[in-house]
Amino acid sequence: MFKYKPKFLNFEKNSRFAERVIFLSIPTAMVFILLVAVQLMTPIMAIVSYASIIVFNVILLFPMTFEMQQVKKYIETLAAGKDFDDKAMKLSENESQAIVQAINTMHSFWSHKTDVLEAQTISDTAVLDSLPDPIIMIDRTGNILGANISARSLFGNNIANKSIDKVVNSNNFIEAVSRVLKKESQSENLIFYIQKPVQQKLYAHIKQLPWMSKGLAVAVISIYDLTKAMKIEKMQSDFVANASHELRTPLAIISGFIETLQTTAHDDAEARDNFLKIMKEQTDYMSSLIENLLSLSKIELNQDQKPEGKANLGKLLQDVKEALSMKASERGMEIKILQEKNIPEIEADAAQVRQVIQNLTDNALKYGLAQSDVTVSVYKTESIPPSKSYKVAEGKAVAISVNNKGPKISPENLARLTERFFRLQEHKDLNIKGTGLGLAIAKHIILRHRGNLTVSSTSYNGTTFTIYLPVHQ
Repeated sequence: MFKYKPKFLNFEKNSRFAERVIFLSIPTAMVFILLVAVQLMTPIMAIVSYASIIVFNVILLFPMTFEMQQVKKYIETLAAGKDFDDKAMKLSENESQAIVQAINTMHSFWSHKTDVLEAQTISDTAVLDSLPDPIIMIDRTGNILGANISARSLFGNNIANKSIDKVVNSNNFIEAVSRVLKKESQSENLIFYIQKPVQQKLYAHIKQLPWMSKGLAVAVISIYDLTKAMKIEKMQSDFVANASHELRTPLAIISGFIETLQTTAHDDAEARDNFLKIMKEQTDYMSSLIENLLSLSKIELNQDQKPEGKANLGKLLQDVKEALSMKASERGMEIKILQEKNIPEIEADAAQVRQVIQNLTDNALKYGLAQSDVTVSVYKTESIPPSKSYKVAEGKAVAISVNNKGPKISPENLARLTERFFRLQEHKDLNIKGTGLGLAIAKHIILRHRGNLTVSSTSYNGTTFTIYLPVHQ
């Protein structure tokens, strides 16, 4: 009946094999007792016959019990997720073989289903994570079931399984979510604000999922960040306001001269030449102003983007020196570069770093004393001095200082140097041309690079602007 001789030691202690054999033999024992009682069988013959029945039951139940134990062990191993070679089992009973075959078929089916679902889940997660806008899924009670990378970046990496009202601190938003969950509304749209890390203006679209959707999620929340759009709008309005304000004076001057040339000075060659010279200066000023305003707007637009590329400061300093050599020569000045050895390349936008250095060096030539030197020094530093208004980068940095021998700048004016259109009254009195935007541009470039700008001014050493830029972003 079976092809092998199983060992008794392979039986589990709780198999109750002996109990089953005895239980099946009880009816036969009762019959033998009855036959002995009516003297149709001798006691010895009854005992021998009963022993034969027990042996027969053992032979009948042994292979079935042993094979069921193997099947049980196989099922328990599969349930635990462990590997089990079903071919190592030796089954002779057709029923046992059929059970194992059915288990294998079911296991293969659900393994395939699991693989498909896992692949689908990974695919869905990848799609959601690739979306630039935050997506949050919630259940009937308002608990967060899932969120993409953008949502976790906005509200925190550990928002899963939290209640939505613990994550978003906005009464209007929570009330809108509640209306959708209570099925008082199919969808809700609203604008709300959050305060981390700074105030952000957000637009939310909260929508019920269709009834045929599977899973615990009953609503999905899509969020759009309006902060950058507002920033762009403000930049545009500031640009128009600043440009219109600053262009009004030169345009009025040019318009007045044109009117004079058309009337009273129509035939005055000397006045015409003088007026044309002033008009040319005003036109150059307007051109420079518009160029600086556009540059400032572009820098502000990309201020949140991490700078890419490498900047070789030694090469940038030589380029700036060559570009401004003619201007320095006109004032009898010289640009001296003092560079420490082994200055590393820094992770930075090289064009913007050059713009900062050129702006500062140009200002040093413009406002410094004639026949003096402008000194540009470059050296390594272990860290960037902290800023009161924003967080600077950590780690090693490079410092670039630009010094001229101009008059001392008062402390109250030092604090305002990077304001847009701010110019010292002394410079206006001396009729030194400028737009008042160079330092504002430098400030925003340094802010994008998470560096810092310090200014010191003394009567004996002049004014020194020092830029600190991190070696690594």
